[in-house]
Amino acid sequence: MNRKNHFKLGLFSANCSGGLAVTKIPERWGATWEENLRMARIADQAGIDFLLPIARWIGYKGDTNFHGSVLEPIPWAAALLASTERISVFSTVHTAFNHPLVTAKQIATLDAIGGGRAGLNIVAGWNQPEYETMGVDMAEAHDDRYGFAQEWWDVVRQAWQQEGIFDFDGKFFSLKHVEALPKPAGGKVPILNAGSSNQGRNFAGRNSDFVFTVVGGPEDGAEIVRSVKSQAMANYQREVGVLTLSHVVCRPSHQEATNYLAYYAEENADWGAVDYLMNLQGLHAESFTKEMLGTMRSRFAAGHGSCPLVGTPDEVAAEIARFAKAGFDGMTLAFVDYAGELEYFVQEVLPRLEKLSVRQPALASV
Repeated sequence: MNRKNHFKLGLFSANCSGGLAVTKIPERWGATWEENLRMARIADQAGIDFLLPIARWIGYKGDTNFHGSVLEPIPWAAALLASTERISVFSTVHTAFNHPLVTAKQIATLDAIGGGRAGLNIVAGWNQPEYETMGVDMAEAHDDRYGFAQEWWDVVRQAWQQEGIFDFDGKFFSLKHVEALPKPAGGKVPILNAGSSNQGRNFAGRNSDFVFTVVGGPEDGAEIVRSVKSQAMANYQREVGVLTLSHVVCRPSHQEATNYLAYYAEENADWGAVDYLMNLQGLHAESFTKEMLGTMRSRFAAGHGSCPLVGTPDEVAAEIARFAKAGFDGMTLAFVDYAGELEYFVQEVLPRLEKLSVRQPALASV
């Protein structure tokens, strides 16, 4: 994750049934352990940079109960780090559902398993039904959730960086005689936070190494990148990377790609789950503006509102290059079949990205 002059590519949401495709097709991603292990090994050998899971506790209704089956990120990351050699593996952790000292020790343990390849994706929370499932009150004000998340992260960071026993006395946590060993290599791991609201981007700019944000495409993304990076530097004197998310349909011909997109995301979309998900996003999250939500129903079916990379290998590589030119430091990928379609992507798109000087070869020195 620290390679310079290298557009980073990661796989997102493969631990969740359906991945990012809200579809009813019978061959949709099951997110079994066997599928995830196969995907991770392909990605590791190919030089994909990171794996990023979603932490999800209940599904999104509809005919398929989209995201109803989810491999929990901490043990998922432990097993994948033990089964790979180079790829970074993030764990996604909800601040409201996990004690910071437990998380600090879990992530430090993962970093030891992976030889310094663990990462932490901090989620401040937005999904009201999940809070109800957990029996936890969700702060009504969006800013209050980030206040809690800030103190949660302060505890984790202190546990990783302070030597010896310490106390912590804050608004939300009062902790006595804390002992925090082991610690991650160098006292930290890469931190990612999904920030698309003003408050979210401010939190990410203050605390994270990578801001993970929703955009419409490279055009509006360029201004968002500039704003996020300049805000982090102006407010906190910090340099941050900016990542966005995409869904990929790559085929030998453009027509094959668009036909498959129509097959899974129009003809066989799980519209009940799509509308339920979009309703939750509109009510409880600020990742998408009302205008974006109003025009993105088909994009939600295809890839949970992410940017489309649809077409031939040349077209997909050219579109990724546009995101790199817009200033992004990387992006995540999602496929209907993460393992099978990733193999084709690796064979056809990665070499093109190297020729375009978007990415370094997988075996280049770090």
